[in-house]
Amino acid sequence: MAQQRQEIEAFVRHLIVEVEAARAAGITAPQEIADHFNAKGVTTRKGRRWTGATVAKFLGSPGAKRNRSGGKLGSTVTPKDNPDKPLKVLDKAQLRRLSEITIGHYDRAAEDYWSGTQHHEVSQNYEALLEAIEGEPPYGILDLGCGPGRDLHYFQSLGHDATGLDGSKEFVAMARSYSGCEVLHQDFLAMALPENCFDGVFANASLFHVPSQELPRVLLELYTTLKSRGVLFCSNPRGNNEEGLSDNRYGCFFDLDTWRDRVTAAGFFEVRCYFRPPGLPCHQQPWLATVWRKG
Repeated sequence: MAQQRQEIEAFVRHLIVEVEAARAAGITAPQEIADHFNAKGVTTRKGRRWTGATVAKFLGSPGAKRNRSGGKLGSTVTPKDNPDKPLKVLDKAQLRRLSEITIGHYDRAAEDYWSGTQHHEVSQNYEALLEAIEGEPPYGILDLGCGPGRDLHYFQSLGHDATGLDGSKEFVAMARSYSGCEVLHQDFLAMALPENCFDGVFANASLFHVPSQELPRVLLELYTTLKSRGVLFCSNPRGNNEEGLSDNRYGCFFDLDTWRDRVTAAGFFEVRCYFRPPGLPCHQQPWLATVWRKG
């Protein structure tokens, strides 16, 4: 299931951050790391306590190796404590190629993604967006990265004027068929959006695919397409400010402070933030959800 795979990857990245923090403190042996995890309340994905054997198995897994610092994940977002650290700048051809790789992945996995996410529980995110929008409904809503149309269908069922946008031609066709809404076939890096058009933008598990160097421009485009005091909702897998290609998708995995810096720099004001899924300890909540208002 595509959604389950994303959650597992986010959980693995979070564990790698915990492992590297432990190693920086001199905790290196698998059993020592297991004891450190257990003392902090960091459990396995199934909620179990760690042993030296399970830590060693995790560290030897392909997912852990892929997400370690210096691995295949790629470049790192400029850290807050070292703003002068140089980053590799991607040229237009590289950006276009990264989009093609990411979009191609979703085109190929469209049916599996739909079956894996169709019934995923995201009502908390729906409510976060709709409760923040001012004025009387119905609202004009842009579903950025609408995928097969699950969220479009929901917003349309409430009577809102929902518009989708996705770079995958397979998703666009599925979303149009399932929701009956207008769906724009646009790459996030080459959007053409109307000004002052939408009351809300719903970016659920989508903006993390934008390379960090392009994010200021993309956020400004979203700011411009929103009406005065319009609302931007974002949900992204969180991490330790790393970015790059992983499993044929480009992703940026920001921590809360870095994400706040990026969005406020585009002119938005924070309304609220929370981690997902609800009802779990923070270390088992790999998704960062934030709500923003246009000034």
